[in-house]
Amino acid sequence: MNETVFNIHDLVLVMTALQCAGFALLLIVTNPPSNKSNYFLAAFLLAHAFIPMHELILWGEDLKMIALNNTPRLFLWIGFGYYLDAVLLYFYVKSLVFDGFQLQKRDALHLIPLGLFALFLDITFYSHSLEVRIAMIDDDIYMYSPDYLLMDFLCKATRIGYCVAALFLIMRYRNQLKTIHSNIARVDIRWLISLVVGFLIIVMTEAFLACAKLAHLFIDFHPDWFRVIGLTGYYVVFALVFALVFSSIRYFSGFVPVQQEELTKKPLEDKLLNSHFAEKIDNMMREHKPYLQPDITLDMLAETLNIPARDLSLVFSRHFDSNFYDFINRYRIEEAKKMLADAKYKSKTITHIYLDVGFNSKSVFNTFFKKQVGQTPSAYRQEHLSQ
Repeated sequence: MNETVFNIHDLVLVMTALQCAGFALLLIVTNPPSNKSNYFLAAFLLAHAFIPMHELILWGEDLKMIALNNTPRLFLWIGFGYYLDAVLLYFYVKSLVFDGFQLQKRDALHLIPLGLFALFLDITFYSHSLEVRIAMIDDDIYMYSPDYLLMDFLCKATRIGYCVAALFLIMRYRNQLKTIHSNIARVDIRWLISLVVGFLIIVMTEAFLACAKLAHLFIDFHPDWFRVIGLTGYYVVFALVFALVFSSIRYFSGFVPVQQEELTKKPLEDKLLNSHFAEKIDNMMREHKPYLQPDITLDMLAETLNIPARDLSLVFSRHFDSNFYDFINRYRIEEAKKMLADAKYKSKTITHIYLDVGFNSKSVFNTFFKKQVGQTPSAYRQEHLSQ
């Protein structure tokens, strides 16, 4: 009696697939309808669940023949996850950081690689009889053919592109956040960057492996390390998927989405272009000190000044050569300098001072202070109180 034997590596693949599918189902069941980002995360996990099963069937000696004999039209199709997971991760990041994100008709272009994959399989594999296909699979002839290896490499390279694009989205988000918020330290994006970078490392390793297999057609070298890299990737992906879901569930609520569109530069009214108007804003800031509010936003300041937020942002750029984040924190640093140099506040710790002037992060305060003043807060205090 023939039995299909699973080794520890196969079990990791099965566990990864079950983990992805289980977390995806949990997200779908518990996710509020208004939270689109978690639906994209669930779709990413579902797509990724097919990848370990594809690897298990493709390289398992017994399973690949069972799959080919029982589901001849579906064999190899299970690899479609490679053409969707990175795309869905990109859309997850985009829907997470941009307010009101909606899929557009043009986004269907992201399905082109999947369409090319289907066409490729139909021409190079499914156009043959079942007997021929079994022979192509039995000795790994098809998987190591030049056409398949090239298609595989292009797929892996495309996934790298989506990961890099996701990182650019995160950086763009951080820059846009500075145009509307004065304290961006409370929005922790390090976990998201770490996870995208982690996934990027995985897909780069897979792309390198695909490239090495392609090169093996022309250069003779020992391919045993292919297996080592592949097996290591299985375990890393298992850990990464768990970290991705855990971090997303824990931290996504702390995100403050921004508008997807960049602020457009429209013609300003004459009064907004007048330097006296900028001076009026400066006087109001110094007199009423709205910057002392830790979580003041562009909209809050615009309402105080009775100016549209878009116009106010352009005034910062035109007259103060700054964004909202830098504009507010400059005044906070000026206030901190006064307190540090005043003997009346000698008993106050630097921590109390940076909290009093509106900062909520010691590292951000120290960075701004040193950039604007040229020395640390403690050195500045020591220098002025000793005079």
